[in-house]
Amino acid sequence: MSETPAVLFVCLGNICRSPLAEAAFRAAAERAGLAVHVESAGLGHWHLGYPPDPRAEAVARRHGIEMGDKRARLVTPEDFDRFDFVIGLDRDNLAGLRRIAPAGSRAEVSLLLDHVPGRKGQSVTDPYYEEDSAFDDAWQDACEGAEALVERLKAKAAKR
Repeated sequence: MSETPAVLFVCLGNICRSPLAEAAFRAAAERAGLAVHVESAGLGHWHLGYPPDPRAEAVARRHGIEMGDKRARLVTPEDFDRFDFVIGLDRDNLAGLRRIAPAGSRAEVSLLLDHVPGRKGQSVTDPYYEEDSAFDDAWQDACEGAEALVERLKAKAAKR
């Protein structure tokens, strides 16, 4: 792992869950004083270039976080060597990531909630076709995973 950990969060369209996870992780790392590089991407092409879903932006804003000028992009094979962690937000995303990961790439591929004790194998709530309140559930999942991942990275940094 590099001196500054690089983390890529991935969902299907890169407009809901992965931007929420990116925002939650960035905020958690900042609170912990942990220098990180963080981005998000999607496996599907239909939202390329679009900003995050307004409902995702609204839930982040309610928690004091602005997503800025984020635009959806696709995961690339190069991402598996650019990032230390490539993290899927659900089991389908994880399966897709494992299919496209080049053999021998350096990234650790996992689910976000794998980093939370007792939640291994669980998916972050997909709010896209749900009521607005589902974005609050996705935010809570993203925050829980982000906090756990930050704790893991802090522990690794302390061992150096």
